[in-house]
Amino acid sequence: MTKRILVVEDNDLNRKLFCDVLKANGYEVVPVADGKNVLATAKKFAPHLVIMDIQLPNISGVDLIAKLKKDADLAETPVLAVTAYAGKGDEERIREAGARDYLAKPVSIGPFMAAVRALLND
Repeated sequence: MTKRILVVEDNDLNRKLFCDVLKANGYEVVPVADGKNVLATAKKFAPHLVIMDIQLPNISGVDLIAKLKKDADLAETPVLAVTAYAGKGDEERIREAGARDYLAKPVSIGPFMAAVRALLND
């Protein structure tokens, strides 16, 4: 069975890179550019993993992670947080919201895929 990954990233280049790398590794991917569409898309797509940018327009990725974790259908879905703004205390705050792993941008493909495979038990 092909694992499904929801990629939440507002930056076009990062979103395309993440999606292309994941597809090349055999995953089914749905990209989301706007945080407002995350919950509805996640409910329809039922991802095995959510890759979440933290700095999104209109809504914080941390808030979205918390919302995913409060949804009965999505609460067990692992979240990989990705952010360019890794300040003191950010990782702790992101993990407290429910992210299982955390990567700081710029993201290298090797560690990115290692984190994805670890969260998917691949």
